[in-house]
Amino acid sequence: MNDSKPSSPGRKTRVLTGITTSGTPHLGNYVGAIRPAIAASHQSDVESFYFLADLHSLIKLQPPERVQRSTLEIAAAWLAAGLDPSKVWFYRQSDIPEITELTWLLTCVAGKGILNRAHAYKAAVDKNRGEGEDDDAAINAGLFMYPVLMAADILLFNAERVPVGRDQIQHIEMARDFGQRFNHIYGDHFALPEAAIEEHVATLPGLDGRKMSKSYDNVIPLSSSREQLKKLIFSIVTDSRAPGEAKEADGSNVFQLYQAFATADETAAMRQAFADGIGWGDAKQKLFERIDAEIAPLRERYQALVANPQRIEEQLRDGAQRVRAAYATPLLGRLREAVGLRDLSSVPQSTGKAQTKSAVTPQFKQYRENDGRFYFKLVQGERVLLQSIGFDSPKEAGARIGHLKREGAAVLHHVAGEGVHLGKELIGKLAEDAAFEEIIGAVAALVEADA
Repeated sequence: MNDSKPSSPGRKTRVLTGITTSGTPHLGNYVGAIRPAIAASHQSDVESFYFLADLHSLIKLQPPERVQRSTLEIAAAWLAAGLDPSKVWFYRQSDIPEITELTWLLTCVAGKGILNRAHAYKAAVDKNRGEGEDDDAAINAGLFMYPVLMAADILLFNAERVPVGRDQIQHIEMARDFGQRFNHIYGDHFALPEAAIEEHVATLPGLDGRKMSKSYDNVIPLSSSREQLKKLIFSIVTDSRAPGEAKEADGSNVFQLYQAFATADETAAMRQAFADGIGWGDAKQKLFERIDAEIAPLRERYQALVANPQRIEEQLRDGAQRVRAAYATPLLGRLREAVGLRDLSSVPQSTGKAQTKSAVTPQFKQYRENDGRFYFKLVQGERVLLQSIGFDSPKEAGARIGHLKREGAAVLHHVAGEGVHLGKELIGKLAEDAAFEEIIGAVAALVEADA
């Protein structure tokens, strides 16, 4: 067991990647996700979270033995490819009970209308309509609530960046929305994640030329033996051009696969070979040798790991235990307190006297309105003291809050008939029953609390 944890938590950008446990990992997974993610994990300014999304996989109602086997194979593939659990957070989703508890807390603030617009649910409904079925025929609640579980995965660790393809942006936007709603009701607990769009992730062609995908049954498993790898590569579909005839490199499945594994010089040499009329057999042999050179060491490590599942189990449980202690359990404790799931023995005894305003800690609450703009307000207990104007992004609203917390009330002034200014910028207005002096006192209290 490794009792260490990634260094300097809180000083690095938190980047979270979920790995769905469905099927056997193949070369497309390796080039498009595993290899670039592991390279990114070595960046000194990043704190990386990698988790096996086994709860998500249950939506597809796979045989239980397949869920277990897929989890083993995918964990082994990431570890064999070089993921170092001593330098990143690596855990299994189902080993973090705080994720499922947070899913319920977020469910209670998530708008059903937003969930109705989720792409996967809408696609399932459209399919039913196209087939003349009831809208919700064969659609389980797991598919409908999938975005809330994904939001819990992200928000529990206050991940700041989540690498996704463009088709996944909506899930990040929904996580932001649920986080904002919770913050608006219960106080600031969640950082709002940003989608890191993976524009340049390589998409490999499969054996038949379509995108390499388990759905098309055209994949090359990452764990293929040397003999299997060669057999599969030599089965790749090509055109009928004979040796000596010039071949188009950019439209070739063989060339695209080669380029994904080769250096720039090797790629240039292969492009020239295509122009010179290399035979398909020779081109496939070069492709086989190039891929095998990279994955042979990985294959050996993978086979050793799969043969020792207890080792993987220990690493995943250790990762879950450490990340729960560092992040999940403390945050969930604060969230339970925030929503009122509290120790009954701590209920304050009534003295018959109203609580004084000054005894209530002031706080900023940030949220989005129906106009699509972002706002914040300064509150003390149930009273609103300052209501901001609208901003185009949450970052802009957050920047004003940060400025106030850093500089204090000295940067604020009130202009009668206009509102409250931060320096020369109008940022909001006094609440109807609030005095500017109350805002000054509340901001001063926040600065003192943060000192």
